[in-house]
Amino acid sequence: MYDYIIIGAGSAGCVLANRLSEDPDCKVLLLEAGPRDWHPFIHMPAGLAKLVGKKGVNWDYDTAPEPQLNNRVMWWPRGKVLGGSSSINAMCYVRGVPADYDGWAAQGASGWDWKSVLPYFRRSEHNSRGADALHGQNGPLYVSDLRYTNPLSNAFIEAGQQAGFPVNADFNGPAQEGFGLYQVTQKNGARCSTAVAYLHPVRERHNLTVVTGAQANRITFEGHRANGVVYRASGKAFHQIASREVLLSGGAINSPQLLMLSGIGPAAHLRRHGIDVVFDAPHVGENLQDHLDVCTLQHSTQRVTYDRVSDAKIAFDYYLRGHSGAGSSNIAEAGAFVRSRFAPDERPDIQFHFVPAMLDDHGRHRLAGDGYTAHACFLRPRSRGRILLTSANAGDKARIEANYLSDPEGFDLKMMVECAKLSRELFAQKAFDAYRGLPIFPARNDLSDAELVEFIRAKAETVYHPIGSCRMGSDEQSVVDPQLRVRGVEGLRVVDASVMPTLIGGNTNAPTIMIAERASDLIVGRVN
Repeated sequence: MYDYIIIGAGSAGCVLANRLSEDPDCKVLLLEAGPRDWHPFIHMPAGLAKLVGKKGVNWDYDTAPEPQLNNRVMWWPRGKVLGGSSSINAMCYVRGVPADYDGWAAQGASGWDWKSVLPYFRRSEHNSRGADALHGQNGPLYVSDLRYTNPLSNAFIEAGQQAGFPVNADFNGPAQEGFGLYQVTQKNGARCSTAVAYLHPVRERHNLTVVTGAQANRITFEGHRANGVVYRASGKAFHQIASREVLLSGGAINSPQLLMLSGIGPAAHLRRHGIDVVFDAPHVGENLQDHLDVCTLQHSTQRVTYDRVSDAKIAFDYYLRGHSGAGSSNIAEAGAFVRSRFAPDERPDIQFHFVPAMLDDHGRHRLAGDGYTAHACFLRPRSRGRILLTSANAGDKARIEANYLSDPEGFDLKMMVECAKLSRELFAQKAFDAYRGLPIFPARNDLSDAELVEFIRAKAETVYHPIGSCRMGSDEQSVVDPQLRVRGVEGLRVVDASVMPTLIGGNTNAPTIMIAERASDLIVGRVN
């Protein structure tokens, strides 16, 4: 018997496994559906480009047809490996801004305001620049400056200056707004996933058991108290008991799916799939949010991009020369946070990721020649989607209805047009004169707003930040309370990005790690 069973060894689950097993008298079982993080492409940062189509470490999700995006089926890659999506992402370390978390608290997530969460960001962090009021230096998660940057990344930052925006050396500093290079979750030039940071250093603890290739089928209950997990591993079925709590860390897709498979969800929907209802929770799977992203691509007249760099040379430089060269690049090296003319408050509402290569269809569609790409997303979308079951079988993927651009006022679409316009404006700056070739996407630089709308409907994609499908709050409609306990039952919590009430202004990996850090204190009673 274990004290705690953690389902999912991703960005949150690895943190929980580390922190809860610090108590030698506490037995912890960590279940992960994917394999160990052995693949070298995981650990060489630039290898992320090669992980795109690697289904062995990816859940390889697709959405349902999206009505506002020409009924396209959108690809949603999510990590299925130790470390979860922190093992396959672009490693950008971004927290958002204090008002994001104060907004959570105002929505009923008491204890999740900026003052309360900052200590957990600092506790997790080992920043290469040292500690200060906002950053930590003693945590397990290494946050570093890039060892290598492409000259085009610096041109992007210079273009931002020329367009009238400030330079920002730290997007997690006193102010977020501006153009600069991302700090990344890397240690000595290698990816520092949560598996590397939190799990590998404690794998030998006698009270921690890690099982990979373990597909969770359902959470079991004694009455209304969660008491274990049924899962399959190595072709066999297991029912493992938890004496204290079951902790669900599957992410914004898998966590609501497993709750519903276990009888917690909209009663009519569960009965339609032949699932016995443990607790009628109509909002499980609702409130799904994601950052929609539009890419502007331009040909480069100079061969300085990553499009045709030899994979062999990158690997040689990286492995034989001390993790140096382009192999240590996270590819999305530079970025920006800007306030558009439509911003309702002081927070930046658009984020850029600049890539010194041509990136179409998540990199799955290779284009001829050399070029560069500006990703741009609206940070606070108003559209809401949902997760639904397709069957009562855990092996069948959930139905993802992202419902992009579905807000009734059309504000999300207006902001996406603004994203495309700003991208075009940046590429027109003098900083790109030495590199600028013909436009690729969109194919012309003089598109009208109506034509940009059609371009967005045809080309926009996810930037990999799904959250919110197990919303936390103090109201009865929230799925979990501010202590992350699932409403209607006992002994069960959700600890991952699905509990976020709303998207933060930036990448979601660092906030997910923070959530798990604070959750570990909630679970053992160190905070309320």
